Amino acid sequence: MPKIPVPERGEAEQAVWRALERVRDPEILRPITELGMVAGIAVDDTGEATVRLKLTIAGCPAARRIEADTQAAAESAPGIDRAQVEVGVMTPAERQAFVERVRGDRAHRAPQFGPNSLTRVIAVTSGKGGVGKSSITANLAAAIAAQGRSVGLIDADVFGFSIPGLLGLSRDGRVEQPTRVDDLILPPVAHGVKVISIGMFLGEADPRETAVSWRGPMLHRTIEQFLTDVWFGDLDVLLLDLPPGTGDVAISVGQLLPQAEVLVVTTPQEAAADVAVRSALVARQTGQRVTGVIENMAGLRQPDGTVLELFGRGGGRAVAERLSAAQPGADPVDPVPLLGSVPLSPDFRESGDVGVPAVLARPEDPAARELTRIAAQLLRQGPGLAGRPLPVSAA
Repeated sequence: MPKIPVPERGEAEQAVWRALERVRDPEILRPITELGMVAGIAVDDTGEATVRLKLTIAGCPAARRIEADTQAAAESAPGIDRAQVEVGVMTPAERQAFVERVRGDRAHRAPQFGPNSLTRVIAVTSGKGGVGKSSITANLAAAIAAQGRSVGLIDADVFGFSIPGLLGLSRDGRVEQPTRVDDLILPPVAHGVKVISIGMFLGEADPRETAVSWRGPMLHRTIEQFLTDVWFGDLDVLLLDLPPGTGDVAISVGQLLPQAEVLVVTTPQEAAADVAVRSALVARQTGQRVTGVIENMAGLRQPDGTVLELFGRGGGRAVAERLSAAQPGADPVDPVPLLGSVPLSPDFRESGDVGVPAVLARPEDPAARELTRIAAQLLRQGPGLAGRPLPVSAA
């Protein structure tokens, strides 16, 4: 990994440098000093600091935030009365060094989440559409991030992508774009979650009026590129929002991420439970483990305290029980728990419409509370490291 040359600095410059170590690139979430983005620091006799900042590309989406954070940090340094930031752009050689620093010892383009990865990969699936799978996924991602974990989210529902809107990355028909640095794609960050979606690659097209119509090979290549070209860095958890059913994307994810766990979302309705079981069985055929079931759209509590069960009851438990039972002639399976039952909630729906997950915007809402609890439960039941190689060596 190329080292960043650190010139001799006086006491005031050192104070500014230490302050700038707190400024993180909002997409990579690492200090700008570590990434080679600080080209120089000068402090004059009047206490004015000048910071020469180098961005990766002209028009970097995060430019204003990085510049503002840099100025604020410099002005907070002891002995500094005011600061100015001079913004430039990296040369091709500096950009290449930046890419190598970001990738570290994984400099070659390869899937980041192979079988030996320490990142826990959870694919969220459902048998049919309309069960709230994407809303569940977005809120789980935000809740896990709020608990201090590093989280990535791949919107693999190519035909029905909705994650950018649910996380506030889509406004007035425009979806926030990832930053491209040579062949490195840096995903936008929303509510502490690194997010990528096909909706971010439609150019100037309004995603509300654009349809993606691809067949199997294109779908497989898209998922493969998300796992290879998009740089998520070191994640604790990677969530994938899969399309409903048992089609090409589910099969591709099984091939590319055989170690992934599968989380099944269903509703209390019996018909939804039947097809949810099928989606889990397909995941098992590719070697993935079903880690649990979430029942969404459970009873709606009325002002008088009664519960209106619009979609029936018991579907989530039925799916968990059927997935826990061994198939005739097949090997025994691990028990599949019902992780929770998320009630219907107007506030939960409204939060998704404005792009702020309910677990953050309205944490006391019953649906938000249940999903926060489920997120904590998922983290507690994470797989151990026994038998897995760790990226350490003896000194």
